[in-house]
Amino acid sequence: MRAIMLQGTASDVGKSVLTAGLCRVFANRGVKVLPFKPQNMSNNAAPTIDGGEIGRAQAFQAQACRVPPICDMNPVLLKPTSDMASQIIVQGKPVGRLHSNDFITGRVKFLDVVLESFERLKSSCDFVIVEGAGSPAEINLRAGDIANMGFARAANCPVALIGDIDRGGVIASVAGTKAVLAPEDAAMIKAFIINRFRGNVRLFDDGYRAIEQFTGWQGLGIVPWIAAARSLPEEDAVPANLKSSGAVTIAVPILPHISNHDDFDALESESSVKLVRVAPGQALPGNAQIVILPGSKSTISDLEFFREQGWDIDLTAHIRRGGYVLGICGGYQMLGQTIADPLGIEGEPREINGLNLLPVNTVLNETKQVTDVTGVSISDNIPFRGYEIHCGQTELSSGAVPLLRLSDGTLDGAVAPNGKIFGTYIHRLFDNPLQRAKWLAMLGAASDGIDQHDRVEAALEAFAAVVEECINIDAVWEIAGGN
Repeated sequence: MRAIMLQGTASDVGKSVLTAGLCRVFANRGVKVLPFKPQNMSNNAAPTIDGGEIGRAQAFQAQACRVPPICDMNPVLLKPTSDMASQIIVQGKPVGRLHSNDFITGRVKFLDVVLESFERLKSSCDFVIVEGAGSPAEINLRAGDIANMGFARAANCPVALIGDIDRGGVIASVAGTKAVLAPEDAAMIKAFIINRFRGNVRLFDDGYRAIEQFTGWQGLGIVPWIAAARSLPEEDAVPANLKSSGAVTIAVPILPHISNHDDFDALESESSVKLVRVAPGQALPGNAQIVILPGSKSTISDLEFFREQGWDIDLTAHIRRGGYVLGICGGYQMLGQTIADPLGIEGEPREINGLNLLPVNTVLNETKQVTDVTGVSISDNIPFRGYEIHCGQTELSSGAVPLLRLSDGTLDGAVAPNGKIFGTYIHRLFDNPLQRAKWLAMLGAASDGIDQHDRVEAALEAFAAVVEECINIDAVWEIAGGN
């Protein structure tokens, strides 16, 4: 069994996507490969086939390996509920909260769990590709670390360090990482990869040699800026607006604790859609055909934030102009009459008035619904496939009718009496081309008709082809055999 860990000189240097790319490269070579991330911090999660949840990036990496996602691929998931606290998911299940005051010491108790999951993966495959979190250069967080060098040393897993040249200063960032690490940690790093290079790669020959001389590490290659990466799911960062035009404008307000923002990837890929992610301090665009309230890990506080931005006023004006509204998961809860949190799931126990746009009421509870689902929309029997990840029960009041029927007969969501305001708990509803076409037709536009899974698969293959060409794959294999 072989393993290698990809760490980065900083956050957002491309670790998640490069991990996925390498997973697909080895899968294409017939290697039984699996992804692993010891600790993730993200509100973008996905259900697993063994009944839990993991970071969305690891579910995507499992897809790259052509295997279903399981809890062991991301044994510790921290889902921020505020600037100071996170919900802790351990091997797929919520176990409590981690406060920032305990961040240094509170994680190390999960190292045994992390190693247990890692060992199970190792025993079931030929190769594990491990993704780090943030950067090992954050030496202020080294004590109690289970995400980077704390794991690498405990598991005796060799490391390749990724530097993002598009940020600038990549020579200093790679060499500087070695300079600040303890010698025992630096010894775990065997190689480096330069990512997101634009232009003539030969212009970096001297820089590449300089890094090798400064660090003593082996260079594995230089990966160019790959256009196909734009069609691959983002792990944490909400993507920038990609298009400036489209027949239909869809507005999505960006909330502080937004979750599962990849719900909108399939919509944004449509040629007829201009998806506008509305940043705090900006007004909801007056020309939007539909406003979609996204999921949230902290629904009550994000609803308060929504009102602080004046978005509730913008939304009222949007509805007055005849616009459509959709709420997904936490956004669905916000559209209702009340949200009650009697057990303090999101903080202090309290109840808050919703936006009163759907005749529904929500009570948050400790039972977490985490499952893949299929079904049809009730009005037209059009199929969908998606998943649920939420705490709380939403009850319909007089005047509301359900939106969806799941394959087990359960009803989901609500439609307002005016037929223009909708809510649902189902994530990734728009991945199905028939569902997406239905919603776009309602807004007056045609769909390209492409299945989102097929779109991502094509992009992943294109990305992996470039990775295989630019990275010394045989050297990756050899390094991974030294653990």
